[in-house]
Amino acid sequence: MARTGLKRLKRSRGANLPLTVLSVGYPLAKISRSTAGGAEQILLTLDKGLVASGDRSLVLAPRGSRCYGLLVPVSTPTVNFDEKTKREAQSKFQDSLDRVLERYQVEVVHMHGVDFDRYLPRLKIPIVVSLHLPLPWYRQKALYERCPNLSLVAVSHTQARSAPHEVSITATIPNGIELEAFAGSRRKGTYALILGRICPEKGVHLALEAAQRARMPVILAGTVFDYPEHQEYFQEMVRPRLSSKVRFIGAVGGKRKAHLLAGAQCLLVASLAPETSCLVAMEALASGTAVVGWRSGALPEIVRHGTTGFVVASVAEMADAIEAIGCIEPDCCRSEAERRFSSQAMVSGYRALYRELVSDRTALELKTA
Repeated sequence: MARTGLKRLKRSRGANLPLTVLSVGYPLAKISRSTAGGAEQILLTLDKGLVASGDRSLVLAPRGSRCYGLLVPVSTPTVNFDEKTKREAQSKFQDSLDRVLERYQVEVVHMHGVDFDRYLPRLKIPIVVSLHLPLPWYRQKALYERCPNLSLVAVSHTQARSAPHEVSITATIPNGIELEAFAGSRRKGTYALILGRICPEKGVHLALEAAQRARMPVILAGTVFDYPEHQEYFQEMVRPRLSSKVRFIGAVGGKRKAHLLAGAQCLLVASLAPETSCLVAMEALASGTAVVGWRSGALPEIVRHGTTGFVVASVAEMADAIEAIGCIEPDCCRSEAERRFSSQAMVSGYRALYRELVSDRTALELKTA
């Protein structure tokens, strides 16, 4: 444990009393402000929101993570993310999760990993699962053969509509960002920006090809995780495209990330996977920067074609959109972000769901007592 001596809480669950929420990350991804993964960013934003609201936030995450509540660090592998490594990390998460629930009176467990069903709590308390990834990426058993105390949350309306009839979505709570962390710039640079995880499904090579066709310099910022397929993709599909006009600067976060977003002519999102949401697109719009995004999953829900950017379906269309990006007004992008993508609305939605689940459980306990 990161801290010791916290007494087990024994109190009634009044409507105005703070809740104790345990957020569970993905076993192979640290939680921090500079983490590239959207699931990790959402977890941290919720953790911060819970603490600011007076609730108690516990976070189970790999050692080296940083959060606002009480961190429960787990020593999981940091390299060679093969199947054996994943199983080892999942087993450690299961053991740590069981120990946390024995020690603390947790009222809601909120899980964020794609493999959440591999280390589900054994206690019958409310469990919330945010579906950050496309539904086909989860094990079928995890979504179809559900326990009664588990609630599945879609992170966009597009994702909720994509769910098969057999998959019961409890709530749709769209992702949000901390708007105050991003601001527009009066002076735009001369580059397009690609920002995020660098892996096959993100289609980075397609965005680079489109920018080359449009003769637009590119800054590529992001993380190449130690999965064999990610490393191979970077070496074979991305590295050969780097040049004096295509710079790779690695992972960025904080003020540097905000500065890059504000200064970009546009953000390029060429994801080949059906995006369930897109935090970096929201961050770009909050920075007054237009988004050119692939017609994939929830991207058309986030980007208003012709108003805050362009939604495209090919490399040629993306190149044309890059050339036309000057017609998008930065102020319109910022206004759209303020209206639709506030993290406060997201945190409020989850807190309301937590309290509803805890209230329902309390009522059931009183009924059966």
